[in-house]
Order: sequence, then structure tokens, then C-alpha cells
Amino acid sequence: MSEVLCKKRDDYLEWPEYFMAVAFLSAQRSKDPNSQVGACIVNAENKIVGIGYNGMPNGCSDDLLPWRRTAENILDTKYPYVCHAELNAIMNKNSADVKGCSMYVALFPCNECAKLIIQAGIKEVIFMSDKYHNSTETTAARLLFEMAGVSFRCNDSGINN
Repeated sequence: MSEVLCKKRDDYLEWPEYFMAVAFLSAQRSKDPNSQVGACIVNAENKIVGIGYNGMPNGCSDDLLPWRRTAENILDTKYPYVCHAELNAIMNKNSADVKGCSMYVALFPCNECAKLIIQAGIKEVIFMSDKYHNSTETTAARLLFEMAGVSFRCNDSGINN
């Protein structure tokens, strides 16, 4: 055989890019008109064990609940109702547990998702965007992650925290 036919492709996706792409693909299932976030949980063997995206809870009509971000009454916004991608990925897991796994997520988690991630035993969070870096929710999330020993890093910069 010629050498050209025997050489493997070298422009394939590395594992981190692949898992982040899966998170972004799952985000496309979200019906939220403003924020589409996806999450992908991966075990030590590079196997996907959970996928989720932000959306309304199972059994609750996303046609009847509000999707707006602001209103006089918070009950007329999406915030009391929407399940975040991280929660859905943990709940949709296809293994006994996610202890020791990594989570790839489009957006740095809020404090509520950080608590779920910690309680689930996930040990690493890889995110693409930290656009709410200075918010109280993400500040609290970073503090919780640091205290619990959950590492977190931005996928595109390679910065470890």
C-alpha cells in the first residue's frame, strides 16, 4: 500500500474540542430565545455519561411558561422556572453516578449549578464563556468550587483555576 493510503488523518477534533462541540450541539435543543446553553458530562475513559440543555422542567409546557428576562413580577420571567443545562445533564446521566467526571459547558455555572456539580461529585468544569464573571452568582460559584476542590478552566485560553 502506498504511504498516503496508510496515514491517518491529523486534522480530527481532540477530545476537549469534541466534548465542547457536543455541549454546543445540545444547546441547540433549547427553546430559550435569549440563552442557549448545553452541558456534556464525561468520565475518565472519555465516554459521555450525561448531556443537557436549558429548558423548562419535564411535563411543564414551554408554550405556557414565560421566556422573558424582565417583567414587573419575577413570576412573569423565565427565571423561577427554567432548568439549567448543568442540572439537566446531571439528571439525564446514563450511568450510576458522575463522581470524578468532567463537565463541559458553554457558560460558566451559576452558584446553584455549582452546588449541584459539587454534590454530584464532578471534579472538573471546562467552560467556553465567563461573560457573567463579575456577578454575585459566578463569584459564589468560584468560591464554592475552590472550597470543594472542583477545578475549573476556560476551554479556549487553557487557564487553570
